[in-house]
Amino acid sequence: QVRLVESGGGLVQPGGSLRLSCAASGRTFSSYGMGWFRQAPGREREFVGTINWSGGSTYYADSVLGRFTIARDNAKNTVYLQMNSLIPEDTAVYYCATRSTSYSTNHSPMPRDYTTWGQGTQVTVSS
Repeated sequence: QVRLVESGGGLVQPGGSLRLSCAASGRTFSSYGMGWFRQAPGREREFVGTINWSGGSTYYADSVLGRFTIARDNAKNTVYLQMNSLIPEDTAVYYCATRSTSYSTNHSPMPRDYTTWGQGTQVTVSS
């Protein structure tokens, strides 16, 4: 049974930075791509970005491209989301998730392609 635990959320001023972490346990973490999604109140879950199983390839939503960076440390079973130049529109609960299949060769922005989700961590961007 896979378990994902996000951390690192909080309150930050516009223009600030945060780094979220997602710690995984219970499965061969290094075999699976990981995604980050977010959900603001009253809105659907939104794709943020994804990293492949090896960490050699990433893909981002246009809304965060150039501001957010995803990285992973397979030795620590952890994936990170570095968020810079934050704006109020980034306010949401952020979730990490694992791809449904191992060694996926494509990036997917679709929640249905992810099988396990963390509980989420709140990020609030406000002055």
